[in-house]
Amino acid sequence: MSEAVSYCDGDTKLTGYVYRPVGAPRASVAVFPTIMNPTPAVVAKAEALAKAGYLAFVCDFYGQDPHDFAAAQGLASELRRDATNYRQRLSAGLATLRALAPDLPQAAIGFCMGGQAVLELARSGANLVLVASFHGLLNTDLPAQPGTVKARILVCHGDADELVPREQVIRFWEEMDRSGANWHFHSYSGVKHGFTNPNAPPNGDMVAYDSSADRQSWSALLSLLDEVLD
Repeated sequence: MSEAVSYCDGDTKLTGYVYRPVGAPRASVAVFPTIMNPTPAVVAKAEALAKAGYLAFVCDFYGQDPHDFAAAQGLASELRRDATNYRQRLSAGLATLRALAPDLPQAAIGFCMGGQAVLELARSGANLVLVASFHGLLNTDLPAQPGTVKARILVCHGDADELVPREQVIRFWEEMDRSGANWHFHSYSGVKHGFTNPNAPPNGDMVAYDSSADRQSWSALLSLLDEVLD
């Protein structure tokens, strides 16, 4: 069961969804969805986090659910036009989760656009124990500066992801090294974009589910959460 939570970024009204574990949570985890905003696959990951003992909060990018991929692209383009405003929208979700669970360590994970989102939060110096990006975009308009990244970083990437070519991967590695970040990068051979989503996406051959990469990347997340929370 989820609980709807209203919050705002300036004049934009947003709605997040909380998923609670049975017992006391080990940490709180902000979950940033795909460009389509929350989807069944993202909700399933939030439910899996709650089952694993975490308080999960699915954040809202737009304040509305796009009716198709073209609408989502328009909303995402507007949101990401200014990196500072983009980060402000993302930080509103973190602040709402912090208010819900002020005494818990906080992490953030994201999928596709959400993967880019959590890396933007890490670059901004957000006070997070961990960020994890699943088939996320790695580019940014505001690269991390030396000493700013506080979070441990996990990137789970499909090596056949056409949206994130190897040149972008290498630039990301170099950026993280320059910033002094503590990062892990897992790359899965032959795996395309969207590998955690078992539902057929609207992008044809560019996106494909991969059960092995899905399992391995989720295991990596839970393992690194155990490490940073130990």
